[in-house]
Order: sequence, then structure tokens, then C-alpha cells
Amino acid sequence: MAKVKVKQEEALSVKFSHQMGTGDQRIFDLYFFLPNEMGIGSNTLDEEEYYHSAVIGRRSYYSQGLHLPLVQSRFASLNKRTLEEFRLYLNLFAYQFAVAIETDVKELRQKTEASDFYPGLNELCEQVGQLLKKFRRNEPSEEKWKSYFEHADNYLSWFCEQQLLKTLAHGPRSAEFAEISEKVINLCRAENVYREEEKRYNSAQTRQDANRISNKMLLLRRLIQQGVVLKEELKPLGVGLKKFVTGLATGLVMLVVSALIIKAQGFFNGLTMTLVFTLAVIYGFREIFKEDIRNAMWRAIQRGRPRWSRVLRDTTTQSVIARQLVWLEFIRPQDIPEPVQNIMKQRHSQNKVETTPLHYRISTKVTNKPFEAGYTLIQEQVNFSLVPFARYLDRGKAKIYREVDGKISNESVERRYQVNLVAVLKDGKNPPEYARFKITMNRSSIIEITESNLPDNVNPFSIEQESS
Repeated sequence: MAKVKVKQEEALSVKFSHQMGTGDQRIFDLYFFLPNEMGIGSNTLDEEEYYHSAVIGRRSYYSQGLHLPLVQSRFASLNKRTLEEFRLYLNLFAYQFAVAIETDVKELRQKTEASDFYPGLNELCEQVGQLLKKFRRNEPSEEKWKSYFEHADNYLSWFCEQQLLKTLAHGPRSAEFAEISEKVINLCRAENVYREEEKRYNSAQTRQDANRISNKMLLLRRLIQQGVVLKEELKPLGVGLKKFVTGLATGLVMLVVSALIIKAQGFFNGLTMTLVFTLAVIYGFREIFKEDIRNAMWRAIQRGRPRWSRVLRDTTTQSVIARQLVWLEFIRPQDIPEPVQNIMKQRHSQNKVETTPLHYRISTKVTNKPFEAGYTLIQEQVNFSLVPFARYLDRGKAKIYREVDGKISNESVERRYQVNLVAVLKDGKNPPEYARFKITMNRSSIIEITESNLPDNVNPFSIEQESS
């Protein structure tokens, strides 16, 4: 079984996902080696800003595959299953169903050829129809359970319809596959009739107002996530230390400024225009260098320290499930671990360009207490958007010229960049394991993500690279 799954998400993002069980202690490092020609570094990209805007994580309980936990045998006896357990099993299925549809649809939208797009759409349409039927066959008869089921059923029906219609609307046009298009539209129509006429889940007033129906479905989505998606409490570290550094930097600058002022007053007799001008210059230099000195001191003190701490809680019981520490910073070449340096030395000679390393680390300690409702794993998904990198890249205006039978033609070519990525995984006291990827990208999209070979003396970890 793969320890980490890697896949391209949308045009300019990469997603990593992995699972952890009770008592696990894991450190996951990512080293992005950004070519200097990209112009990205600590002077142009603020790490904290990048983390909050472009690194998106989601942590939730996880169950292997898309199981149907709502079989009658599991809930045949009220004495064996409580209402809360029923709701948690229901939410787990509905949440994983929604996430699976979301993932498949994103992959499908990246296919631009009709011959690839429509067979995939047809398969997705069949899967959605079958899963919805199986889900509804296990509708509970008990009234106190029914409202939870109806909320999930209403949302899944609407969400599947919206995802299929959106995919069809943005897909390639082809009269050859009109039959598949009609099949998808018929399923969407049937779901609409099921919700609005057969079950009457939503009032006429709600259906007619796009804002109201959208907001209602967002509410239902949050209800479904209850007990499955973990509550996150993120806290920045070093706030007090940063204030101390600011005060210390200001004090040092003022010490120098005061010495210069005393010297200037001794040099000039009395209050003259020359003295006033000299004092103005001294204070001007103080303002210029104060921020630079503060930033330099803070970067030196902060180097290697975690930037954030995160507590993950069960949304139902509020009990702590895991604690995490997060690092994100541009690092110096000498701070790169030796095994990672050896991996990068294996690059082809033409790819050995000067790079700026960006280091991301997340250290997780999972509680030893059993999870709720029989869950055995939590899943962490971290999505890195490369859009902040892409805005610094050249569009590329070069042309390639060809001569055929005396006629000269030209073709525009795009400027491509290669980002090397080394992943390091360390479980508990086990030795670290490694993987290396090459991300080829241009200003508008990721062209490909390929896994590279490692040196023989490096321990690799199992990777599942999902096709995009």
C-alpha cells in the first residue's frame, strides 16, 4: 500500500495525501528546488503569505474505499447502534461520496479530447447512478434517523447533478457522443424530479432562488462533515519572540543613532542649520536600516523553528485527535540534509542549475486513544498551489522556424521551467524514506509530474502517483 499519494489538482496545484493511525508519529518534509531564473526567493515571496493563501489542508477520518456502511444488518437493532453512531457512519459515507465525485470530476475536466472525455463521463455517470440507488435502498424506516438520511440524500442528489452539468457544460463539443450527453442530462433531470417532486426536499421559494438553494446546500455540506472532518485550531508561534526582536533591533539602532547625535553636537557649535541637516540625515538612515536589521535578526533567530502549531479535534466530542507543528521557509544550501543533497546530485548535468530551496515540514503526533465510531485512520490532504510561483514566470515569446519546399513557417513555443521536489517521510523511530519528483510547468499550467530515480544508498518510500 502506498504511504503517500501524489496527484496534480487543477492546472497549477499539487496534492499530497496520506493516512495515519492511532499513536502514529510522522514527519513529512517537502523540499522545493526553485530555479533561480524563476526569480522566486525570500525577497519576492513571503512564506507566511504563501502558506495562508496557497497551502490548503484538509484532515478527516478515513475509511478504505467507498464502502456502503448503511447496510440493514449494521442497523437492524436499535440496541446495538445508537443514533449518534448512525449519524457518524452516514456522514462518513456521504462525505467520502462527495469527495470522490469531486476528485473524479476534476480529473475528467482536464481531458480536452472528446475521445477521452466522453467515455470517462459515461463511466462517471453510471457510477453516480449506481451509488445513489444503493444508498437509497438502505433508507432507514425509523423516524428519528430519517432526517439525517434526508439531509445527506438531498445534498448528494443536488451535488451530483451540479457536478455532472458543470462537467458537461465545460467539456469538448462533439456530435459523435450525443448519446452520452443525453444520458447524463437524463440522469440530472431524474435527480431533479426525485428531489423536488418525489421527496419535496426543497420548497418552491428555495428552488427558484439560486442564492437560497446554494446556501442551503452549503449548510447541508457542513452538517455532513460533522464528526468526519476534524476541527483545526491553528496558532502562530514565536509572537512574543518577534516582539522582543523588534524591541532589541530598535534599541540597537537607537544606540548607534544616539552616539552619532552626541558626536554631531560636539562637532558643531550651537544649533545651526548644518547640525539640523546632519540630524535629519541620521534619523533618515535610522528609518532605512531599522527594518532591515530587524528582519535580518528575526530571520536568523527564526531559522529552523516551526512557524505554526495546529490542534486537530473531533467535532462531536471535542477531544484532541492529533497535534501538529508546521515549518515553511526558504533555507540556505548548507541547511539541506546530506541525503537530500545526494539525491539532487544525481540530476542530469544539463539540469544542474542554481536553485533556491523552499522547505515545508509538518510533524504530526496522533493520540493513542481510539477514534470515534470505529474509525481507525485519519487522512491528511495538503494542496500546494503553484499560482504564486507562476506569476513570476515569463510567458515565452520565442518562435521556431521551419523550411519545407522553400516555404518558411514558424511556430510559437512556450517557456517551461522544471521544479525539483524531494519528499522525506519519517515514521516514529524508523529511518527516513525518500522520493523525488520533477514538476514541469509553464505560466499557465503544470505540464507533467514525473517520479525520478533515487541513489542506491537511499531508502525510498512507496508512492502512488495518480494520473491527472
